[in-house]
Amino acid sequence: MTPLGLFLPGTSPLHRAPAGLKLLGLVAAGVVSVLLDEPWQVLVALGVVTVLYGVAGISLRVAVAQVRPLLWIALGTAVFHVLVNGPARAFVVVGVLAVLVLLAALVTLSTRTTDLVDAIVAVCRPLRRVGVDPDRVGLLLALGIRCVPVVVGLAQEVRDAQRARGLGASPRAFVVPLIVRSLRHADALGEALVARGAEDPVPDEG
Repeated sequence: MTPLGLFLPGTSPLHRAPAGLKLLGLVAAGVVSVLLDEPWQVLVALGVVTVLYGVAGISLRVAVAQVRPLLWIALGTAVFHVLVNGPARAFVVVGVLAVLVLLAALVTLSTRTTDLVDAIVAVCRPLRRVGVDPDRVGLLLALGIRCVPVVVGLAQEVRDAQRARGLGASPRAFVVPLIVRSLRHADALGEALVARGAEDPVPDEG
């Protein structure tokens, strides 16, 4: 199991719900989150999210794994708001962030990537009149989603190699090889797309 919100098969009502409806719900949650201004409201929102994970049959361990990568960001944000606006505001800001991340992860955990891409392509079809290519938008989205676990896998490989060479926790020994490997992967992916005819069209000079 990966902590990055990849699809987990299931038969829950959330799994069976249309991808477009779940994306619409996620957008609505983002709008409502702006209105959350009290700690008790954030606690209620976290409770609702917990219930939704239970309805989807997704364990608490998986839910916690969704927000673990944001630990340091959340900690820094909390410290800043505690110093500037007080503990209550810090709890609201970090809590809202956790709610939105958990909801976004729930959508991807309960929805196949292909269904998400198809839903967004359908939404973008009316934009074809202003020059937007819905199929290209879908391709970019699919590649973006696919690249997340790839980069994580590369990071794990670099970390393992770093430990094997006794380099400890050196940031440079970790970041530089990761960037190099990521760029190589991007080059290989670009060449593969060009080979399949997915390159940008050349503008007509006439």
